Amino acid sequence: MPRTPRTRLGLAGVLVAVLVGAGVAAGPAAQAHDKPRTLADLAERHGRYFGSATDNPELTDTAYTKILGDEFDMITPGNGMKWYATEPRQGVFDFSAGDEIVDLARSHHQKIRAHTLVWHSQLPGWLTEREWTAPELRAVLKNHIQTEVRHYRGKVYSWDVVNEAFNEDGTYRESIFYKTLGPGYIADALRWAQQADPKAKLYLNDYNVEAVGPKSDAYYALAKELKAQRVPLHGFGLQAHLALQYGYPTSLEDNLRRFGRLGLDTALTEVDVRMQLPATEEKLARQADWYRDMTKACLAVRRCAGITVWDYTDKYSWIPAFFPGEGAALPWDEQFAPKPAYHAIREALKQRH
Repeated sequence: MPRTPRTRLGLAGVLVAVLVGAGVAAGPAAQAHDKPRTLADLAERHGRYFGSATDNPELTDTAYTKILGDEFDMITPGNGMKWYATEPRQGVFDFSAGDEIVDLARSHHQKIRAHTLVWHSQLPGWLTEREWTAPELRAVLKNHIQTEVRHYRGKVYSWDVVNEAFNEDGTYRESIFYKTLGPGYIADALRWAQQADPKAKLYLNDYNVEAVGPKSDAYYALAKELKAQRVPLHGFGLQAHLALQYGYPTSLEDNLRRFGRLGLDTALTEVDVRMQLPATEEKLARQADWYRDMTKACLAVRRCAGITVWDYTDKYSWIPAFFPGEGAALPWDEQFAPKPAYHAIREALKQRH
C-alpha cells in the first residue's frame, strides 16, 4: 500500500519521538497513526464518504467482512431492502435481511444508504400479477413506503426513493406505478418517505445518467420541477455501472455540477467498471484510470457527497451473471487482493483539495 502522507509533528508527536528514541515503546495511538489510511479515511478528509454495497449471503465470509468493516464508512444493502424481500405478501413485512446489514454496519460505525423503495424490478408476484385501480395501488404504495421507512427511521443516512424511472430516451419508464398512477407517483413517494423519516436524505437514482444526455436531462428537468413544487428531494444518484467497451462519460463532472446548482447533493451510488474477459494489464490500467477520474470528478464538485462501489470484490460481483463473458469490474479481485483500480482511487483521494 502507498505510504501514509507525512504530517507535522505536534507536541504529542514530539513526545512519542523522544520516548521511542529513549527506548520506550509507542502506545496504541501512535501505532494506529502509522497504519495506512483506508478509503473512508482518505475520503473523509475531503468531506466525502467512500462506501460499498453488500448482500446477506456473503456475510458469512469472514475475510470479506473484515475488509468491508475496515475500509468503508457507508454501506448499501444490495437486495435486502427491495420490495420482494421486505413485503413478500401484501401487508406482511419481513425486514430481517435489511436488519442484518444495518446491524453489521452500525457495529462498525458505518452509515447506511438505504436502497430502494420504488422500482419496476424485483417486485413480489402479488403486486405484479393482478390489475390495480389507481386508488388501490396508491394505498399499497404509500403503505409500503411508510412502513419500511418508519422501520428504519433514524438508522439510515438516505433512501433511494425512486429507482430507474426513465428510459434511455428520457421518456418515463412504463412501470406498474407509472401506468397506473402517472408521473405524479414520484412526488408522492418522496413526500410519503419524508413524512415517515424527516431526517433521511431522499434520492432519485438511475444508470446511464453519468453523462449529459437525454436521460440525465430528463432527471434534471424533473428535479427542477420537483424543487419548484417544494417536493422533498435532496439528491440525485448516478449508479455509474460503466463498461470499458462503451467509453468513459467525459461530461460526468459537468453533469454533477449542474445538479448541484439545483441545490441537490449528488453521489456515485453503484460504481463498477466491467470489461470483456479475460482481463489484461492494459484493460486493468484503463479501468484504474476510470476509477481515478470518477473519484476526481466527485471531489471536484462540492455537492458530490460520496462514492459507493457495487460490492468491492470481484468474488461477489453481479456482473458475470448478467453480462456473460464480462467481469473483473471492482477494485479488489476474487482473492481480495487490491487491483490497480484500488491504488488509483487512493491516489485521487490523497490529492490536496
